[in-house]
Amino acid sequence: QVQLVESGGGLVQAGGSLRLSCLASGKIFSINDMAWYRQAPGKQRKLVATITRTGTSNYADSVKGRFTISRDNAKNTVDLQMNSLKPEDTAVYYCNAVGYIADEYWGQGTQVTVSS
Repeated sequence: QVQLVESGGGLVQAGGSLRLSCLASGKIFSINDMAWYRQAPGKQRKLVATITRTGTSNYADSVKGRFTISRDNAKNTVDLQMNSLKPEDTAVYYCNAVGYIADEYWGQGTQVTVSS
């Protein structure tokens, strides 16, 4: 099993920045890809960014150029730096980890609210 705990959410004005962090524990050696997802009220959970164990990242078009995902395998963390935030970025953000046998784990989520 893998446990994921997010931190860093909060309230910020449009144009501001926030940094989310996710700490993994448990069978961390089994983790391959990690990602951040978000879910706005009344909408489906959507992928924001992914990063492989070797550091290759991908982003949703809506956040390209504004968000940066990073990973520290030694510290078992994955961060999401969010700049130039927009009201439409408001959502609960979830950390996700996928193991080498396609097992999947989720954090409890952290709220990000961007005011206009």
